[in-house]
Amino acid sequence: MNVRLTAVLCALALSTACSSPPATFALTGASVDSTYWCPGGSTDAPYTLNATIRSRNDTSTQVAIQSASVEMVLAAVKGSWLERVGDRYDAANLVVTPNTVAAHSSATLTVAVPSTCTSAKYGSGSSSSGSYEVTIHLVTSAGSFSITAANRHEILAA
Repeated sequence: MNVRLTAVLCALALSTACSSPPATFALTGASVDSTYWCPGGSTDAPYTLNATIRSRNDTSTQVAIQSASVEMVLAAVKGSWLERVGDRYDAANLVVTPNTVAAHSSATLTVAVPSTCTSAKYGSGSSSSGSYEVTIHLVTSAGSFSITAANRHEILAA
C-alpha cells in the first residue's frame, strides 16, 4: 500500500473515531405523586397531581417548553371503582416549571395536573382504589417528547 493512501486512511479512521454523536435534549426520568386520599363523601372533588420530570439539555441552545399534556390510563382497580381498567383521562394546556432548560445543563421540571375524585363517606362500605399509569407529553423547541412515570398514581376512596 502506498504511503499516501495509508495516511488518508489513518486520517479518516481518526476523524471517525473522534466524532461524537449530535447533541440532544432528553427526558431522563419521571415520577408522580404516588397516593391521594379522596375526601370521604365527595363528588368530583378537585385536587392537583404533581409530576416531576428530569431533563438533560446537551445542546448549545436553551430549550423552551412550548406545551404540556398528561394522559392517565387506569391500570388497576380494587373494590367498586367508578371507572374501568383502560379508561383514559387527558389534561392539556398544563404549566411546566421552569419552562426553559439552559444549554449544557440538567433541570427538574414540574407539572401540576388538575384532577378530581369521588368517594363515598368513609366507614359507609368497603374501600376502593384506582391505580393510574401517567404519561407526560412535552412539545419543546427541540421537538416533541413523551415519558411515562416510573411509578403509578393511586387514588384511594371509600
